[in-house]
Amino acid sequence: MKLIIAYIQPHKLSDVKQSLYKAEVYKLSVTNTLGCGQQKGYHESYRGVPIEVNLLKKVRLEIAVNDNFVERTIKAIVDGARSGQIGDGKIFILDLPECIRIRTEERGNDAIG
Repeated sequence: MKLIIAYIQPHKLSDVKQSLYKAEVYKLSVTNTLGCGQQKGYHESYRGVPIEVNLLKKVRLEIAVNDNFVERTIKAIVDGARSGQIGDGKIFILDLPECIRIRTEERGNDAIG
């Protein structure tokens, strides 16, 4: 089991969701977040005072999948999020040692579905 965490541009969320649905990945958590990477933010002025905005809006996706869904999930995220520009995002893959479905107390692969 793996936990896939992806940071993407907010305007790409619907494209990524459609791509995930086509790959038969339906369960995900979505969180609005702030962050910066190679984009390094931008400068603007507020009432004549220059300010640096280096935390940009991002969307964080968390998807727990069984091992046979890892590659198709990654491909779906990349296909939906890629624009070819700096700031398209990042994907992190973590081992998921245990998963428990609260309603039925199922564990492991069965709990992920």
